[in-house]
Amino acid sequence: MGFGSYRSSDWSKLKASAKITDSSSVSQIFKNRSMEERFNPKFINVRESMDSEEHPNSTPVIIGLDTTGSMGYLSEEIAKNGLNETMLKIYATKPIEDPQLMFAAIGDVTDSAPLQVTQFESDIRIAEQLFALWMEGRGGDSPEDFELMWYFAAKHTRIDSFEKHGKKGFLFTIGDADVHEMVKGPYVEDIFKDESRNYSSKNLYDMASEKYQVFHIHLNDHGLVPANFSSIMGGRVAVLPKSSVNAIPETIITIMQLANGEDRETVLSQWSEVARPVVENAIKNMTFKSKKKGLFF
Repeated sequence: MGFGSYRSSDWSKLKASAKITDSSSVSQIFKNRSMEERFNPKFINVRESMDSEEHPNSTPVIIGLDTTGSMGYLSEEIAKNGLNETMLKIYATKPIEDPQLMFAAIGDVTDSAPLQVTQFESDIRIAEQLFALWMEGRGGDSPEDFELMWYFAAKHTRIDSFEKHGKKGFLFTIGDADVHEMVKGPYVEDIFKDESRNYSSKNLYDMASEKYQVFHIHLNDHGLVPANFSSIMGGRVAVLPKSSVNAIPETIITIMQLANGEDRETVLSQWSEVARPVVENAIKNMTFKSKKKGLFF
């Protein structure tokens, strides 16, 4: 998948046709009240991000959103502004070539829809499929099941960027809770129709990291990285205040640029006086390898 190119005009037309305004609620934006089979992992063998004549250097980007009960504001922000801003900023700053974006809705293993995944797309179909996801809004208290996204990325995606060019894609999860330490075999079998086997979340993170650069954006007003994320991912977690969800696009772009070895000061200087301090604070405890110095900073 991944044909066509993203245009802001298409986004504006889609929002108008869906009657999405600044005052629209989550339930008004995401109208589905059950999971569509096309997004259900148990019916998906593989999602593909493939090169084409139009996109010869495809780069897959997965954005997994926590859609449990407390996270309606995140889905609302992404739907109203975040997706459009992220795509426009990717094209403007060019941290990657030929972006192909997949969205995922991450719930709890006991939900009716523990995980939903769209196709990798390059045009307005990104948004069309995002709006078709079911925002179930259930789940329990922290931790949540972000490890399901890592499992799917490791086991059920095929990406030319890695298989043909040896270049990793990007995987971001976003939410306000910690990650579970493991996923039990019966859930793996039920959700993915795979062999019933226990996996530690650290194992799944390592598996996903073989072909993706994996990051988490934690939404927390106290600036703290949750314990499990810290032990599993180390310096791969950004922390944003919940009031700063509108800075998610700049944070994602910054992380991709720094992961590609670009200079931190140069990267931060591209943002406005309002956005820069938010992003700088969000990534302050993250580590990236510098191309010039061969060091981590």
